[in-house]
Amino acid sequence: MQKFEKWQGCGNDFIIIDSRQTEKIDAAENIIKLCDRHFGIGADGVIYVLPSKVAEVRMRIFNADGSEAEMCGNGIRCFTKFLLGENSGSLKVETGAGILTVQLENNLVTVDMGEPILTAEKIPVTFDKEKVIAEPLEVDGKIFKITCVSMGNPHCVIFVDDLSKINLEKIGPKFEHNKIFPRRTNTEFVEVLSRNELKMRVWERGSGITLACGTGTCATVVAASLNGLTEKSATVHLDGGDLKIEWRADNRVYMTGAAEKVFAGEI
Repeated sequence: MQKFEKWQGCGNDFIIIDSRQTEKIDAAENIIKLCDRHFGIGADGVIYVLPSKVAEVRMRIFNADGSEAEMCGNGIRCFTKFLLGENSGSLKVETGAGILTVQLENNLVTVDMGEPILTAEKIPVTFDKEKVIAEPLEVDGKIFKITCVSMGNPHCVIFVDDLSKINLEKIGPKFEHNKIFPRRTNTEFVEVLSRNELKMRVWERGSGITLACGTGTCATVVAASLNGLTEKSATVHLDGGDLKIEWRADNRVYMTGAAEKVFAGEI
């Protein structure tokens, strides 16, 4: 038997397994079964708590399709509360995107998500420019202006006039698997509400439509600022809740939001 806890942050839900003693990681086919919402526990991904030689703890996260992600903003908030409970405090966490500092205070988790990566080849996106900001891309017979940002994982941000007119289920996979994204991409469609307020929906690489994406929310505020649409601090409304994002003067992006335990069980 294997113990687990189910957590959610803005509706983005995860199975968390403490593997610090065994260091066991399930095979991809088992992760897919765990995430199945009809025959498994049901989740957008599985997070493993592991020992680290370079930080206090290590986080590895796998998408619902069994593929490993570099990082997940909503996931690391859940990970933080799983470890700290209701106690205020901070942790240094080793992730696929580097060592990140997390802070729990007043039941909210603030994550130093690091510096945004804007260089095309490092995102990666195969575009013939150093940076991809409001560049045209034809997808499904329509021209979209894309802005590409990495927050340790690749994001393609598209600003639209009316978010309700986007058929995310249809268009999302066509961005994810577009040939210009060699490692696939997460895709955010965004409606600007004011200089400090955005509304976003996301298609996540390897998981499909989710209620929220932490790294995607960070990438969205960076992209909005680069396009002159918002300030460097904004509240982003997601299908599952709100996140506060700050792109501070030190060039690092900070995300603040809640996370909560849904239930615990044994596999």
